[in-house]
Amino acid sequence: MFNEEAGVQVEEQLVVFGLTQELYGVDIGRVQEIIRMQTITEVPRAPEFVEGVINLRGGIIPVIDLRKRFGMAHDDHDKETRIVVVEMGGQRVGLVVDRVSEVLRVPKGNIEPPSALVTTVESAYLRAIAKLEDRLIILLDLDRVLRMDEQALLQSTDLPQAA
Repeated sequence: MFNEEAGVQVEEQLVVFGLTQELYGVDIGRVQEIIRMQTITEVPRAPEFVEGVINLRGGIIPVIDLRKRFGMAHDDHDKETRIVVVEMGGQRVGLVVDRVSEVLRVPKGNIEPPSALVTTVESAYLRAIAKLEDRLIILLDLDRVLRMDEQALLQSTDLPQAA
């Protein structure tokens, strides 16, 4: 929703997905598509959190396992596992998530910055927390999910880039 008088957006539209029991959200404008899990080709010398690459309609896309990136316990993929293709660091990247639950509109008034107690250099990817009646959704800053050196490493790790 857009408040024309004030010239500001009064809600955010999010793609919500799960990792373990927690819900995360990213701005829908950054999501290009959501696909079922598929065979991922491993790439030698890739960073530990990079699962490998996939061929998506002729484009080669690096795939990151968000559980590994966030230091969570690894779990086997199942029929709910999805790859969320996003624009991150100037390139298309696939994010492996446990499940995608919904597309959601959240009023700006329900979104707060994370507490200083939970944000550290290692959790700089936390942009905000969306408070809903029955749950909290951790909003990710996709530009900070990978540190600058990791983004550079991802781009230089002999991964053919999608055009």
